[in-house]
Amino acid sequence: MTESGKPILYSYFRSSCSWRVRIALALKNIDYETIPTNLIKDGGQQFSKEFQALNPMKQVPVLKIDGITIGQSLAIIEYLEETRPTPRLLPQDPKKRAYVHMISNLIVSGIQPLQNLSVLKQLRQENNLPWAQKAISSGFQALEQILQGTAGKYCVGDEVTMADLCLVPQVANAERFEVDLTPYPAISRINKTLLALEAFQVSHPCRQPDTPPELRA
Repeated sequence: MTESGKPILYSYFRSSCSWRVRIALALKNIDYETIPTNLIKDGGQQFSKEFQALNPMKQVPVLKIDGITIGQSLAIIEYLEETRPTPRLLPQDPKKRAYVHMISNLIVSGIQPLQNLSVLKQLRQENNLPWAQKAISSGFQALEQILQGTAGKYCVGDEVTMADLCLVPQVANAERFEVDLTPYPAISRINKTLLALEAFQVSHPCRQPDTPPELRA
């Protein structure tokens, strides 16, 4: 934490994993300091010795808070949930909570890693777009089906949960990779509803300290 006691978030404006955490911090009204970590500049600032000391996985986000350092977005969100439980992002009902974890893990384990920068760098550049489109579309087909049974206003019922924090950044990735969202009406509807909320707007990649001028809104 900073001398002022603020938590410190190591983040990259376009990182969907970082965006999840920024949404949680905004929803819970937690004031924090951002230290931008550019995943492309200088070969990737996450590979520096200084950053590896924070997170040996060399990934963002990393949150320094309450005297500890936490990597992995869901671990960060769950810590915030346990220490600062208002508003609640994990339902008290065990069945709804299971749905939230199921959807969250589907996205963070079954979709996002397959189209992540570290994977795309291993492919020929001309294969990046079709690979990412296939990975996202395959996951969205499953997610759309699941949402038919869990969704209300949001992914699970009518309250914002951790699942929604995972959904919106992944839809943004889909749009960046030119995925046709027409076959996914539930995903599209929930995403549009969430993007109208202030916490999702202030945490948006186009409004971060390290957002390039041409991408600001």
